[in-house]
Amino acid sequence: MSGPTTLEGLDAHALLAAYRVGTTSPVDVAEALLARIERLEPRLGAWCLLDPDTTLAQARASEQRWQAGAPRGRLDGVPVAVKDVFLTRGWPTLRGSVLTDPAGPWEVDAPAVAALRRHGAVLLGKTTTPELGWKAVTDAPPTGVTRNPWDPTRTPGGSSGGSAAALAARCAPLALGTDGGGSIRIPAGFTGTVGHKPTWGRVPHWPPSPYGPLAHAGPMARTVADTALLLDVLAEPDVRDPGALLPDGVDHVAALEGGVAGLRIASSPTLGFGEVAPDVAAAVAGAVATLADLGAHVEEVDPGFADPLPAWETIWHTGAAQATAHHDEAARARMDPGLQRIVDDGRARSAVDHLDAQAARAALAVQMGLFHQRYDLLVTPTLPLTAFAAGVDVPEGWPDDRWPTWTPFSYPFNLTQQPAVSVPCGFGADGLPVGLQIVGARGADALVLRAARAYEEAHPVGEAVPPGLD
Repeated sequence: MSGPTTLEGLDAHALLAAYRVGTTSPVDVAEALLARIERLEPRLGAWCLLDPDTTLAQARASEQRWQAGAPRGRLDGVPVAVKDVFLTRGWPTLRGSVLTDPAGPWEVDAPAVAALRRHGAVLLGKTTTPELGWKAVTDAPPTGVTRNPWDPTRTPGGSSGGSAAALAARCAPLALGTDGGGSIRIPAGFTGTVGHKPTWGRVPHWPPSPYGPLAHAGPMARTVADTALLLDVLAEPDVRDPGALLPDGVDHVAALEGGVAGLRIASSPTLGFGEVAPDVAAAVAGAVATLADLGAHVEEVDPGFADPLPAWETIWHTGAAQATAHHDEAARARMDPGLQRIVDDGRARSAVDHLDAQAARAALAVQMGLFHQRYDLLVTPTLPLTAFAAGVDVPEGWPDDRWPTWTPFSYPFNLTQQPAVSVPCGFGADGLPVGLQIVGARGADALVLRAARAYEEAHPVGEAVPPGLD
């Protein structure tokens, strides 16, 4: 189950190496990926906008720079998929909503997209998201259902599901995602890819997300090294985000080496309140044993907090209400019915409710800060189950219709704003991917990625390719 050796299967580091020696060109790669997208897109629904003329023009410009011996930045000629919540000059950003006017004007890049352009990346297109990124699966009124390359009857997760599906299908080597309750890590876990939610503020984000302190922008890829490379690009400063962290001078690619020997790692199979399918638990337990074999000091221990879903829901639902406040009742009736429900709930909550939730968020962040004085890292499952049916918000027979109830390992760390990565760690009984989540103290992105890289090198299950795509 090793990865393909065709152009479509090359990761970003391999592409850059090939460009340097001239064994392939950005045009060859862009043409190959566009052809693959055209072939697979009817089955997957991962893209909401493709503009081959623009993509190929960017690739030709990159090819000329390489031929002149003057590549631009760290990603020159590398194709990147852009989640359709990032403003992108010249392309509509609809955010999965029929209520957004595609006419624009679309004249401004979000900070992440501006950084990609500075570094010479080739923009492949916009990837699908649920409406306003409100849930952890990917379907939306204007785009339909996005499907998992490992089994197109299953969901890739969300809300960065289009980006994850494009990566897993070998239609892009890099992708942009956002994460307010797990929206990078959940689809990474369901698709056998890598997704990193950086420390809040590490990647500048503008316009501000309505979900406020929960919302992170971050990198998605198929390898930890590519994820670190994209993080280095995205983390460059942008004055439009007043909450962005000041540059810390860390080169996340260079910091990948060093392994986990001697690190104090807490393993929490359930966080103290989750329920995990036996096959998922077994795969994660095997990954934890690998970290111990690599020299980490591993202790099974829960962080000691109760399920913080009530606080998260208050912030999330009031954010959704704010995001749609400029629409009248008739317009809101056209939205995803699930989004309508959380908007109505958010509108019913008071300012005091919101402040109480923010106080609970701050208290949880302090608790986890103290926890990380004893443990360098915390590891958990990314998800308690493998991917379920596409087109529904919760698994069949699930006792609760709220999507966060099936993903208890992700939203706590949006509340605390800590860095967390999902890295593939095996497969469930159904043959679908399982993810390992590695969480660090605020600011410890480099350590989180270093541990993920050490695990990936010891157990490279992410090289596996979804069957039946070609």
